[in-house]
Amino acid sequence: MNTLSPPPSSNTLNFNHITITRPWKFPNRLGPNRVSVKCAYGSSYDTGSTRTDWQSSCAILSSKVVSQEQSSTSTAVNAGADENFAAINGHKTNITDLQLVPIGNLTGEISKPLPPKPLTISDLAPAPMHGSNLRVAYQGVPGAYSEAAAGKAYPNCEAIPCDQFEVAFQAVELWIADRAVLPVENSLGGSIHRNYDLLLRHRLHIVGEVQLPVHHCLLALPGIRKEYLTRVISHPQALSQCEHTLTKLGLNVAREAVDDTAGAAEFVATNNLRDTAAIASARAAELYGLNILADGIQDDPSNVTRFVMLAREPIIPRTDRPFKTSIVFAHDKGTSVLFKVLSAFAFRNISLTKIESRPHRNRPIRLVDDANVGTAKHFEYLFYVDFEASMAEVRAQNALAEVQEFTSFLRVLGSYPMDMTPWTTP
Repeated sequence: MNTLSPPPSSNTLNFNHITITRPWKFPNRLGPNRVSVKCAYGSSYDTGSTRTDWQSSCAILSSKVVSQEQSSTSTAVNAGADENFAAINGHKTNITDLQLVPIGNLTGEISKPLPPKPLTISDLAPAPMHGSNLRVAYQGVPGAYSEAAAGKAYPNCEAIPCDQFEVAFQAVELWIADRAVLPVENSLGGSIHRNYDLLLRHRLHIVGEVQLPVHHCLLALPGIRKEYLTRVISHPQALSQCEHTLTKLGLNVAREAVDDTAGAAEFVATNNLRDTAAIASARAAELYGLNILADGIQDDPSNVTRFVMLAREPIIPRTDRPFKTSIVFAHDKGTSVLFKVLSAFAFRNISLTKIESRPHRNRPIRLVDDANVGTAKHFEYLFYVDFEASMAEVRAQNALAEVQEFTSFLRVLGSYPMDMTPWTTP
């Protein structure tokens, strides 16, 4: 083999830590035409009999030596020279010389960064029981039932009190708040029409619901007894829900309506009204230093208020849990198409949970000309409907496609998870 001539004083050639042992040295002789190529870092390769095979082996070993030297230099600069040595059998050994295999790369494959995990439906549509660090607007003052509903809908949220329902809507639209939690109906008092009108006026989306049991208390200043009272103040809904109980307590006093229950408690405490009591929650009594004269004074123990959670953007509907969808629609021909609209849901076995009519504010009266009778006047209505189905279901999509054929106006207020939490008695 006439590839290289041996140097005058040695039988080996050294190229960047590559030692090539000549075939004339018998310990490394593999055969008449085989050469053993050994690296100073511990790797040994058997080359072929041709010059091309030998050069390829040298190139491979040289590249490994360079990469190990660069890794050793980089580690020494970052961690310090002393950190590059480990005690092996009492001797300091360079860590880079150990050729350790990192965990997770045992197969010898070149480690590559993992690709980003794709978003899933669960990432885009979180469950309603979330809300850490969210700013949630509600109507009322601290101690109101709406504040308790906001805490139930979004635990650990930052509750933002608003003096009016419309202010809560605007707080979300102006990015002052991330969500709003507002009541829409009560099991005893019925619908809260103001919020239904605001749902149509504003462009927020319903992203969830929460149902809160209502537990009313009669509150007064410390030391005041029921015999001293001449007036009871609270929200109109609270007054109507406790009407019979107040009579049974012998409180034949004036009953005045205010904006909210907790506001009534705050008003009594701030103005030191010794002849006035308030109907509010036990938390309001704690916040404003009032005594509870009577506990659980609601006429019906099954007193539950339903709140909706509002956001600037809708959530993506899902089918892995019960969903509810809220819509509002109208038609130029008045209520004559209501049967056709309802049949679109009935034929697809979709249950309706609520239907509410409200005057059409843009056109409250419709005129009908008839040559025989004359001009007739009819009231125009908008219809709010809640049904148990997700917009991700084909049957719900087909139902709304059919409804759209019969209506002149149709808007989906939101498709959101139903509140399935059990009601607990306070």
